Amino acid sequence: MPLEMEWIQEIVWLALLIVFALGEAATVGLTSIWFAAGSLIALVVALLGGSIWLQLAAFIVVSFLCMLVVRPIAKKHFNNKVQRTNADGIIGREALVTEDINNLRGTGTVTISGITWTARSDGDAVIPAETLVRVLRIEGVKVYVEQVKEAMTIK
Repeated sequence: MPLEMEWIQEIVWLALLIVFALGEAATVGLTSIWFAAGSLIALVVALLGGSIWLQLAAFIVVSFLCMLVVRPIAKKHFNNKVQRTNADGIIGREALVTEDINNLRGTGTVTISGITWTARSDGDAVIPAETLVRVLRIEGVKVYVEQVKEAMTIK
């Protein structure tokens, strides 16, 4: 193979390594680091005189293996902090049903600490107004509740 062709391959792998590394630095989301590792190994293969097919194979295999092995480990150890919000504080609290909760009709509201929330029954049961319920979870702008006691009267 002509000498200038070898230089071109090495320059291409180096350029790809830089592009993927910069892309990863810009996103910091484990999006292109696999390809940067593959480019680095392909560059080493090119510097050692490996054929273009061996370089491509090294790039593909290393990129795939990095994605397969490193991604689950990285996801487990990074970005695993859940940011709690003020709304999370209502989970487990009791609330008063102010409008009948009927999942089929898409109706229902509860009041929690003076704030009205759209509510749905966790078990698809109809829960009448003035019933005490417990908040199980929040999905979007709706709270999912379960009945705590039978209907209670408001004076």
